[in-house]
Amino acid sequence: MKKNIMKNLTPSQIVTELNKYIIGQDDAKRAVAIALRNRWRRQQVAEGIREEIMPNNIIMIGPTGVGKTEIARRLAKLTGAPFYKVEASKFTEVGYVGRDVESMIRDLTELSVNMVKAEQTELVQEKANKIAEEKILDLLIPPVKTPPKPVAEGEVPEESEAVRNEKTRVWMREKLRKGELDEKMIEFDTTTGGIGMQVVGPFGMDDMGINIQEIVGSMMPKKRKKRKTTIKEARKILAQEEAQKLIDMDNVQKEAIKRVQETGIVFLDEIDKVAGNSKGGHGPDVSREGVQRDLLPIVEGSTVNTKYGPVKTDHILFLASGAFHVSKPSDLIPELQGRFPIRVELKSLTEEDFIKILTIPENALLKQYAALLQTEKVEITFEDEAIREIAKIATIVNEEVENIGARRLHTILTTLLEDILFDVPDKMPDGKIKINGEMVNEKLDSIVKNRDLSKYIL
Repeated sequence: MKKNIMKNLTPSQIVTELNKYIIGQDDAKRAVAIALRNRWRRQQVAEGIREEIMPNNIIMIGPTGVGKTEIARRLAKLTGAPFYKVEASKFTEVGYVGRDVESMIRDLTELSVNMVKAEQTELVQEKANKIAEEKILDLLIPPVKTPPKPVAEGEVPEESEAVRNEKTRVWMREKLRKGELDEKMIEFDTTTGGIGMQVVGPFGMDDMGINIQEIVGSMMPKKRKKRKTTIKEARKILAQEEAQKLIDMDNVQKEAIKRVQETGIVFLDEIDKVAGNSKGGHGPDVSREGVQRDLLPIVEGSTVNTKYGPVKTDHILFLASGAFHVSKPSDLIPELQGRFPIRVELKSLTEEDFIKILTIPENALLKQYAALLQTEKVEITFEDEAIREIAKIATIVNEEVENIGARRLHTILTTLLEDILFDVPDKMPDGKIKINGEMVNEKLDSIVKNRDLSKYIL
């Protein structure tokens, strides 16, 4: 199961996995790989010292489009731990209209509950499927309720109705399992929850830390509702309903909170947007500094009330990232800087990096465009010279206009392939297209030379 993945991944294996999607930035990859492995190592040490081992939070600094957020996205898929990514710019100081910083811990807990619930559902799914199957059989062939007739002495007993019924059920069960009855319509009862309730006003459900929906739902009696669907659909609905009954939600919530506290990871993107400038003092900077002060107890370690119970944040790993174009990391309040002891600088991308980004990763842009055009029976290939020219143009435009990193490749390729993407399939029904260096220069040269036209690829 997914939660065991981390046990098997060493720091070098984590880096290898990240290398499949992210080019360069070895320092950042090493730092997050060590931090992730340390989560597992901490679980193995003696209980006495375990509580004393605090996570080393990381702050990633570097220009936009160099892979900071991509590292977070890939980590989320690698770890079986609860992982939540949020933009720091979403938060406002308490007292301002907006979300408060504690909501990210509530969201992380919600994710963890859903993760554990999905795992538990998987464990009971087979049993739930069998119960659902029996319910459908009960609807197709209702069980016999009449007692068997008494048999006089010396008489040969007739085959009872119950036995005939059971034989029919066995025969029908076989047909059901083979899928022969899938399209047959059936009417059955399902349970619908109580009436929902929405909280209106500046305080949302997440800010209250209690589950109003659940409270109101428990007060209202659950209703039975008639539904008519195909047997195939009915099996899914009934199995889902039965699986929910088989899950112990109290255990799910306990396990979810334990995972959040022991292995939870929060990725705070755009943290530079809450760093005030060095002048400080007025306007939005007041709220920004307030957000930092609100973040401090969460990152240091505090208890946040959630609708599933209190959650301690002492051992949650916090990863932060920011471009820091306008502000500097030193513009963050000193206490918050101290809570992110590991700083990693991500480098600007070079021409060679762009060539690798276009060709090596499993989700490389050229592979994506080739897959898109393949759906129209058009095969597109890029010569090495063309790839080098695209990388060269991306580097020049990033230097001269605005450095947006690898995102520049999206805009350049869209401009380069615009006519092809428009003409397929009407004017170009099928066939092969080869992109060479000359075609790239012809299409993009005028845009690079004339800076006034740079708007076309921004």
